[in-house]
Amino acid sequence: MDGRRILLPHDKDLGGGFVVRRLLPAAAQRAVGPFVFFDHFGPVQAGPDDDHDVRPHPHIGLATVSYLFEGALLHRDSTGVVQRIEPGAINWMTAGRGIVHSERTPDDQRGRSRRSHGLQLWCALPEADEEIAPSFAHTPAEAIPKVEAGGASVAVLVGSAFGERSPVRPRSPTLYLDVALRPGAAVALPPATERAVYGVDEPFLLDGEAVPARQMVVLAPDETPTLGADRAARVVLIGGDPLGPRFMWWNFVSSRKERIAQAQDDWRAQRFAAVPGETDFIPLP
Repeated sequence: MDGRRILLPHDKDLGGGFVVRRLLPAAAQRAVGPFVFFDHFGPVQAGPDDDHDVRPHPHIGLATVSYLFEGALLHRDSTGVVQRIEPGAINWMTAGRGIVHSERTPDDQRGRSRRSHGLQLWCALPEADEEIAPSFAHTPAEAIPKVEAGGASVAVLVGSAFGERSPVRPRSPTLYLDVALRPGAAVALPPATERAVYGVDEPFLLDGEAVPARQMVVLAPDETPTLGADRAARVVLIGGDPLGPRFMWWNFVSSRKERIAQAQDDWRAQRFAAVPGETDFIPLP
């Protein structure tokens, strides 16, 4: 895999025994296109008494991109949005100058066994957009384009590929695909300035070479690789135009280090807008 880079996940405990696999940022690769953060959680079976709720916490200078394979989450944020998140939908939250949100188990899922599996990604915002007003956009699963290509079913989550364009509107050129490979598939990957592929559940083939599941391969610029599989496998592709260096600390992203410090002070002093209906929060680390 000349010119490519392999990223291995490291486990991160988010609290309450809820462990995710983190691929970005990595020491060897801080970002892929605009994507500066990549967490894969599950599949996990939660018991009736398990509490995996994420209490209110702040963001600046980024957009969160939530995508589920299994389960459900209830999103609430400081703009007043309340949105149930279910498999196949894309939920794009633009933090801009500052937003606070929580992600909790919906009431109808509490007190029972349930499964959870999905991806939480962050995109940096262009410098000109880092201080825009916060917002939230929900795109339901039925609005996401699906296309058959080379023996695979491809959901075009963000951006354009295989003649389809997602209705999701990022702030910079961005590509995000969910590729369900069938045995014997051969899918030529669409171009982007920077790209990486990640095996969600099973090993897959990249130009005929086996790649273990749960590894990310950052592709070389200008190559035209082909995805394949000996057995059914799910692969996601992320990419787009890079936005330049960003400072990251906790949930804050900015092109300016002093802006991160300001956000720290604002959260410590509780100057961020509150989430309606929420009374607790995650303290500053």
